[in-house]
Amino acid sequence: MATRLVQINMKARDDSALGAFWAEVLDWEMSTEGPGVTNLEPKDFVYPDPVAVCIDIVVSAEPKTVKNRVHVDLATTSAAHQAQVVARLRDLGATPVNVGQGDVPWTVLADPEGNEFCVLDWHDSTQDTGPIASVVVDCADPGAMARFWGEATDWTVHKVTDQSAVLRSARGVGPYLQFLRTPDVKAGWNRVHLDVRPYPGDDMETEAARLRALGATAIDLGDSTIPWKVFADPEGNEFCLLTPR
Repeated sequence: MATRLVQINMKARDDSALGAFWAEVLDWEMSTEGPGVTNLEPKDFVYPDPVAVCIDIVVSAEPKTVKNRVHVDLATTSAAHQAQVVARLRDLGATPVNVGQGDVPWTVLADPEGNEFCVLDWHDSTQDTGPIASVVVDCADPGAMARFWGEATDWTVHKVTDQSAVLRSARGVGPYLQFLRTPDVKAGWNRVHLDVRPYPGDDMETEAARLRALGATAIDLGDSTIPWKVFADPEGNEFCLLTPR
């Protein structure tokens, strides 16, 4: 048994407006499954497929107060393309942001609600990822996170160093999942988190027990009506186990 990383979940004051921004950024289609939820996925996409990690934007009244521990990196193909992407995103409403990155070849921006993301240096190896080159998670121990997430999902661990760990889907398509060592301490609930989903025919309770055995901690939201389960990984990052599909 295993899960798949299928989407990231992002909180927003205005899910529709933020969804419209990211739909323009990624050239993806925007839809909704109900009030307060905006779904983004590539055009003609058959969900789920590791060729893309989709985005769900969910309305929340809680303000953003700290740097997100989960963000996306956008791919570029040349120096000119990187400059064009940054200029276009600023026209769409993105703003430059300083998160202590110093003099780096990539550009750090924030979306209209302050969520940080990076436009990568075109020298980065991001072939065939689609517009999202990687989903990045801040952490204290990249090796430990790679071990957990490599077992929790069927994604393959590609590289582990003292500073970072990189995984990708077993099919070798779509964006990378990167765990990046940072000195920041997690404070409060993550405003952006990962969602994983078991395969069709798998048993959700069995999968939940397997995740707990790997080191995940179950989080009780006190709502028995929701069909998904909420966990925290070994460093306390919340993630959702969705129903098999």
